[in-house]
Amino acid sequence: MKIAVAGTGYVGLVTGVCLAEKGRYVTCVDIDEQKVELMKNGHSPIYEPGLDELMKKNKDRLIFTTDYYEAYRDADVIIIGVGTPEKKDGSANLTYVYSAEEQIAKRVERDCVVVIKSTVPIGTNDKVEEYIRENLCKDVRVDIASNPEFLSQGTAVFDTLHCARIVIGVETEAARVIMERVYEGFDSPLLITNRRSAEMIKYASNNFLALKVSYINEIANLCEIVGANIDDVACGMGLDNRIGNRFLRAGIGYGGSCFPKDTKALNWLAIENDYELKTVKAAIEVNERQKLRLLKKARKYYESFENLTVAVLGLTFKPGTDDLREAPSLVNIPILLEEGAKIQAWDPVGMKNFQKFFPSEIAYCDSVEQALDGADICMIFTEWIDIINLTPETIKKRMKKPILLDGRNCLSRSIIEDCEIIYEGIGRM
Repeated sequence: MKIAVAGTGYVGLVTGVCLAEKGRYVTCVDIDEQKVELMKNGHSPIYEPGLDELMKKNKDRLIFTTDYYEAYRDADVIIIGVGTPEKKDGSANLTYVYSAEEQIAKRVERDCVVVIKSTVPIGTNDKVEEYIRENLCKDVRVDIASNPEFLSQGTAVFDTLHCARIVIGVETEAARVIMERVYEGFDSPLLITNRRSAEMIKYASNNFLALKVSYINEIANLCEIVGANIDDVACGMGLDNRIGNRFLRAGIGYGGSCFPKDTKALNWLAIENDYELKTVKAAIEVNERQKLRLLKKARKYYESFENLTVAVLGLTFKPGTDDLREAPSLVNIPILLEEGAKIQAWDPVGMKNFQKFFPSEIAYCDSVEQALDGADICMIFTEWIDIINLTPETIKKRMKKPILLDGRNCLSRSIIEDCEIIYEGIGRM
């Protein structure tokens, strides 16, 4: 079976490499020549643990090219894994999906299945099918299948090879048979449904998890007011197997490439169909407010940030990735700078990307300790292991005034209980 993958971002590249790991022969196509050359040499253009190693291991089953014709003409399966970024109105931008469908229609020369793995609004697969069948240059049969991804950045390789479920949406028996062959050897539950249901499963799943995060953050904020401890509350909730303990970590909100855009896209879809998803709308609003929680806490200690040295630990939206999309750091740092603060920032992999936004306005540090040096206050935006391993001694030695605002509730009890350190988490007592 020959598989082609359109797009080499998180979805496309991880999918292609993991399918090669399972023995498939995969051609990944991208318009960016520099990225393609990098991948040909066994290097991933994105930071994702384990991906480089798998690319090198499976180099005999992986081809990287900018040649659409070579990739698509005789493929049995073509997977569209391009980005669907958010538009200003909250809807999904399908420009890259439509560009891929156009290239496919022009170049396929044999019967095949086109698989939409990108996160797309309900009904997109139908539109892609209609366009491709009306614009085919050869007399071939093309079926369309929905196969949403459920990977998380930082654990994308594991999430793909050991996925909790595989969801396939098809409208024909031929497409079902081909898609079952694609996933032979994957030891995961397989759900086969129609295309629109598959598209909705993706949105419904991500929106439910976003709701869970926003809910626990609201409870954490109330805990601070009434004197309860969110760590114990979340633990007690998580012991109920109807609830579960995942996504019950209180903090300063979710970010990344999925939850923010998927909640807004589903909310937009509901509005377009004259329906109001009140829970999803509330989750979006709660998350936007939550990102500024540390700034609100900081103002209790300083009326102004003018000439203050602020240590910022963590820039990415989560550990294990260099992705800054919707990261709380991008919301908070501009406000701190505008109010006259001096920023000393550290992140093990995110600083290069952050420099694209702030090339010289902030000081980028080589270590957590350097970022803390002489700081009047510290804000933690990402729970990297170097931050989790901080000791009270290091904090008191390095900081001018040891005020720690922990936006991820990641610091240890020894720091929280040290009487010489001022500590505030989210909902922690």
